[in-house]
Amino acid sequence: MKKLYLFGWLMALQTLLFLPGCEQELINPASPVSASRTQAASVLHQEGFETGTKTSYTLGTVALTDGSWNFQDALIGNSTSDAKRGTASARLQNSGKLTMQFDYPDGAKSFSVHYGKFGKDKSTSFEVYYSTNSGATWTLAGSRLTAGSTTLQQATISLNVSGPVRFEIRKTDATTSRLNLDDVSVESNPAVVAPAVSEDYEAGSKGSYGAGVVTFPSGNWLLNESLIGTLDSDRKTGLKSVRIRDLGSLEMQFNVQEAQSVTVSHATYGTDGSSTWELQASTDGGATWVKQGNTVTSTTTLQPVTIAVNFTAGVRFRIQKTSGSGLRINIDDFSVSGTAGGSTGGGGSTGGGTADTTGTAGSVHLSLGNPSNAMTDVALYNNYLLRKDEFVMSYSRDKATANWVSWHLDESWLGSTPRQDDFRADVTLPAGWYQVTASDYSLSGFDRGHMCPSADRTLTVDDNSRTFLMTNMIPQAPNNNQTGWANLESYSRSLLTGGYEVYVISGGYGVGGSGSNGYATTIANGRVTVPSNTWKVVVIIPDGENDATRVTTGTRVIAVDMPNNQTVTSDWRQYRTTVDAIEAKTGYDLLSLISDSVEAVVEARVDAL
Repeated sequence: MKKLYLFGWLMALQTLLFLPGCEQELINPASPVSASRTQAASVLHQEGFETGTKTSYTLGTVALTDGSWNFQDALIGNSTSDAKRGTASARLQNSGKLTMQFDYPDGAKSFSVHYGKFGKDKSTSFEVYYSTNSGATWTLAGSRLTAGSTTLQQATISLNVSGPVRFEIRKTDATTSRLNLDDVSVESNPAVVAPAVSEDYEAGSKGSYGAGVVTFPSGNWLLNESLIGTLDSDRKTGLKSVRIRDLGSLEMQFNVQEAQSVTVSHATYGTDGSSTWELQASTDGGATWVKQGNTVTSTTTLQPVTIAVNFTAGVRFRIQKTSGSGLRINIDDFSVSGTAGGSTGGGGSTGGGTADTTGTAGSVHLSLGNPSNAMTDVALYNNYLLRKDEFVMSYSRDKATANWVSWHLDESWLGSTPRQDDFRADVTLPAGWYQVTASDYSLSGFDRGHMCPSADRTLTVDDNSRTFLMTNMIPQAPNNNQTGWANLESYSRSLLTGGYEVYVISGGYGVGGSGSNGYATTIANGRVTVPSNTWKVVVIIPDGENDATRVTTGTRVIAVDMPNNQTVTSDWRQYRTTVDAIEAKTGYDLLSLISDSVEAVVEARVDAL
């Protein structure tokens, strides 16, 4: 059956290859200059290990359907004890590896593999790596995976790798337990010419501040309390720039279909004092506008500023001056970069990670339930399911914080990676949502309080870095965050010894806390809600698979509810409560996937150890 499936796929691929290419117009067609976006259809590359033969673990190369693979301490298994789909699968022992000896030319959106343990062997672990330089160096994709069952499971790792790429699968525990791998699938990530707007305002003319539309090569722009400046006092890179006074604006009258960032050069006019302005975006043709990034202050030197945005549909932008009555600024060299094509990584330390489009990222972190039935649906803007490989959360657009964050923790997540401290906006939030920045907490009197702690994710730089996304933060009073909360985090990690792992859910509820500057209900000019309380639930279970089935009436469950103020002490134990009590305060069903009879017992009990 598998061979027939692969044959059908190959025939479909052959058909796709003979389809004519197409271009789609993405900028307002009335504009004199437009940009187009061309993208080939994604192709699914598959390998089922059905066509090759290798019967020993010695190092060797095997010719398979999609190309040659190097097998190190690995063979093609077809015994009854091999976990497989079809008649054969790859089998690895010790520190075995499977390495592609060729590149997929069009990158990778995702990598999938079916995996299981061999026969009666014990559990074993493995990792997936990719290379964009023909195997010279390798980058970890996703996190370490454990095969604990002879029934094949599927893992899908979301990526955003462009250009030629190859993969390597490494068995990581160096034990004699054997690992079966089958049906590798790679979704291609074809090159994209992203839309772009680049406007230097050299071709327009407007000599008064009255509102009016000016046609530039990029399209029509509305200038309100603005003109085209040509004087020596106008800061500019050519002969002209836009000069805005008072609370004027510079506004696109056309949409672009995708936008990842906007870059603008800006300065004060002549000897005028400093003024502030902000970039705003509209997704409804200019009916409503939403601020993007931070407020910008212009000074006497013309300099560029780049503001990250994240729009995949039609959007237009404007510069809105926000201060300085009677004062003027100059705007020049306005450009919009598209969302696709440039990335060669899988969401590293400088970005927000890639948005999960498959619904599989971080599934292990929901193994005890989805407390609020959150979904990845923009209509559920205050209960939006946001998935990362390192944790999963329900996010509230209006509060600009997570409702809850859930994560699984065992020793495979821990290593020697240092704390990255790269607090930054999460650019995977839906288009038009405010992205909290690292500076939004500055001088607020509240800490950028991690939900999933940095120290819980130290295996790789990417893992640790993603804990510093601002979606993983809530405003915590310093004494809350740095004493009781921090001690509970450390204690939770100490429970991993002796064959145990933990499952953690945390969040905040209520409105209004007291930080080092006193009481506040919001910070960041009202954009971020301060909770009145922080809570956490820690479930301690023995190592193994299927978390929910390993929770019994004797399982230790720690539930803590701390006031978000400066009275919190270092002894987290005095804030212990029941899961039932936290559910009553939040409205969540926190351990919904364990059996009802067990849930009733463990949720009603206050931890006493």
